[in-house]
Amino acid sequence: MTDTMILAWASQGDHETLADVMYDAVRNGPSRYNDAQRAAWVPERRSGEAWDERLARQDIVMAVKDQAVLGFMSLDKAGYIDFAYIRPGAQGSGLFRKMFEAIEGKARDKGEPRLWVHASLMAQPAFEKMGFTVVEHEVVHIGEQAFERAEMEKPLT
Repeated sequence: MTDTMILAWASQGDHETLADVMYDAVRNGPSRYNDAQRAAWVPERRSGEAWDERLARQDIVMAVKDQAVLGFMSLDKAGYIDFAYIRPGAQGSGLFRKMFEAIEGKARDKGEPRLWVHASLMAQPAFEKMGFTVVEHEVVHIGEQAFERAEMEKPLT
């Protein structure tokens, strides 16, 4: 066993694991959202055709340590960062920066003029540290729950 963290690009065989990471991060990690909001956001682990199709069109980098996926971040079309999740036990360890650097490199390789994201209250400080600025504060609704978030962007040109 080694304690070295590596980055790897996800494939379809990783989709179930990515769902586990997302569920763990939202439902068990530190949060500025209450339990009802967290349950509305991720009521269960994602799965199925819609989940697979959504992930299949994206470039997804995973942080892996001792064969366990600790986090992932994804790049969709037009420079959109769709997912950025880290398991609670790995938060604050520098994984966000390492994954972001891989995503930014991929976006630059594709010639994207900017990166943008809808960042949760927890993710906003991490994206700010990567050079993002708030374009607009928003409130979105999932079921009966309202969520504050921010659209943020980082020019690449």
